[in-house]
Amino acid sequence: MARSAAARSQTPALDAVKLRRLYAEMVRLRTLDERMMTLQRQGRIGFYGACTGQEAATLASAFALEANDWIFPALREGATMLLRGFDLTAYICQVFGNAGDELKGRQMPSHYASRSVNQVSWSSVIGTQLPQAVGVAMAAKLKGDSTVVMAYLGDGATSSADFHVAMNFAGVFKAPIVFVCQNNHWSISVPTARQTVSESIAIKARAYGMPGEKVDGNDVRTVYAACRAAVDRARAGEGPSLIECETYRIGAHSSSDDPTRYRDEREVAAWRAKDPIEGLRRVMEAEKCWDEKREATLRARCLEEVNAAIVAAEAELPPARETLFTDVVAGTPWHLAEQAAELAPFEMSGDRPGTVSH
Repeated sequence: MARSAAARSQTPALDAVKLRRLYAEMVRLRTLDERMMTLQRQGRIGFYGACTGQEAATLASAFALEANDWIFPALREGATMLLRGFDLTAYICQVFGNAGDELKGRQMPSHYASRSVNQVSWSSVIGTQLPQAVGVAMAAKLKGDSTVVMAYLGDGATSSADFHVAMNFAGVFKAPIVFVCQNNHWSISVPTARQTVSESIAIKARAYGMPGEKVDGNDVRTVYAACRAAVDRARAGEGPSLIECETYRIGAHSSSDDPTRYRDEREVAAWRAKDPIEGLRRVMEAEKCWDEKREATLRARCLEEVNAAIVAAEAELPPARETLFTDVVAGTPWHLAEQAAELAPFEMSGDRPGTVSH
């Protein structure tokens, strides 16, 4: 049930303005990842998961969504929040888990979320976000609104029971959801060949009665066209789709991983030559919508923006202690009020001025 050429031909093309926007977002993300990995090695943050090599699949897929749509990410899709307008300093604060973090330091680093951009936090448990995403899609369908959900997963998640549950339910009930699998060839140290003997991941869609398509995940236009067609199909009430973006994780799985223990560096070098950022830059230069002057200006601006956001984020204090009692229930029941009152005397004067109400 591959997507028809006619469906893709009706997808609005990415013009020069949109290509430049996506390129700028990709360069900013690469700059951010490089700086944050440096901070982790310096001991200034505890953990980080970079997106290096997967910027096209991540950002071009999300670019196909509307503002009212929802995203359920895996590890490497946090920057879709930045694409949708989330503040960079607040984004970095989440990695520090400080007072500037909208999640109040309660979630692991690189597990971003915000209602302001309709993005749910990943839980680190492989595949669990998929049934949750289908549930939100079904809620939208029952309410009769136009919301589409995009659910991300890696190739490793296709081996999980939650993948089957989500795909089967979405197929049966025609949920308005697009599953985007970033097949980066490695689920930490397990290669895709150990995940499945199917000819592709996209072909698995057939068993669930939905279209499946495998695309070049390093090609911005190809990713966008496939995802936009799938989003439009879901919004029209035609049900779910599975898009497999073949890409590659250039760096380590996370700052805690050493890929040299299980991966051939010649493979990495071959994929590095297919860098999605450099590929898009060549396309834009060939189409006369990019040049060296714009490149230098962009690189300098991204580095300045990221460095300024890091300085601002690092200056934030830890989360206020009284936030322990917020977001638990709608009101403040007696036992939480009692606990807050017991904590208050232990707040040392000058330790965190103005943060505790006595």
